[in-house]
Amino acid sequence: MFEIDFKSLGRKFSVEEEETILDGALRNKIEMPFGCLSGNCGSCKGKVIDGSVDHGNAKPFVLSETEKEQGYALFCQATAKSDLIINTLTLNNDSPIVKKLPCRVQAIKQIAPDVIIMDLKLPTSHNFQFKPGQYVDILMKDGKRRSYSMANVSDDSKRIELHIRRMNKGRFTEYAFHQMKVKDILRFEGPLGNFCFDHSSEKPTIFLASGTGFAPIKSIIEQLFIDKTERQLTLYWGGRKPQDLYLQGLAEKWSVQHTNFNFIPVISDAKPTDKWLGRCGFVHMAVMDDHPSLKNYQVYACGAPEMVEAAQKDFTEKRDLPENHFFSDVFTPAP
Repeated sequence: MFEIDFKSLGRKFSVEEEETILDGALRNKIEMPFGCLSGNCGSCKGKVIDGSVDHGNAKPFVLSETEKEQGYALFCQATAKSDLIINTLTLNNDSPIVKKLPCRVQAIKQIAPDVIIMDLKLPTSHNFQFKPGQYVDILMKDGKRRSYSMANVSDDSKRIELHIRRMNKGRFTEYAFHQMKVKDILRFEGPLGNFCFDHSSEKPTIFLASGTGFAPIKSIIEQLFIDKTERQLTLYWGGRKPQDLYLQGLAEKWSVQHTNFNFIPVISDAKPTDKWLGRCGFVHMAVMDDHPSLKNYQVYACGAPEMVEAAQKDFTEKRDLPENHFFSDVFTPAP
């Protein structure tokens, strides 16, 4: 058994040798950020200030070798090999406060055969702020959670916009698609996650999305437009079928309105009946085809684990993208 000193909270707890640091914290009723529990999302990423860990099944597109050398770990995967002093990345002075709040379903719009856009109205008595790219956990009555990224910017409108893809036999999505009604009450916890834009760089930026991975990227891009960024922005958005790019018209409008923004839609499984005239293939390969080198770029990737993992591997190994300039958020189905 090892002792963990959670420095930012001033709390200590113990973990068994085979127990992850996150499991030990939750067992001791200590709040620690987490999301997918599978090492894919990075919500539980933190710093090991002192001591050593076994990193477990930490995916390289979430925790690079360089980050491991710098002392970072995914606490849902890492187990202690000694006593530890740790900090999380999301509990700091400039992070929005994580809250549990009720909300009211204000609108439900089916935008594609398997995607709805849901607007949630927040209580007027609560101030809920988030960073573009973050997400909330919808709290279900049976104690389960389902994570969805905010697709809007954080403003004074007291609303959040979620893009929800229907999952086969998905407990929450079946309810959302077939039973949920306007004015229904939900509860959520957030904001969570650290898939946020790096404003310290001026490098041209590539956004890479598959399916509803567009949601947090939409939030980030719209905030950049509000901030009047001069950075060159390119969005590659991929899907199997044209209808998977459910807000293609919005992205095309951005490319007309903003001279520093370019949009490239990519479809991997277009049929002749689709009459698709755009780019075909895997979306990250379109980036590879267009860029012999990514050495002077930043990349923000969000969507299916297979896409994000392939992009991280190919961009860093074949296009010289620095590991610390690849930012990702993976959408993994809940178990």
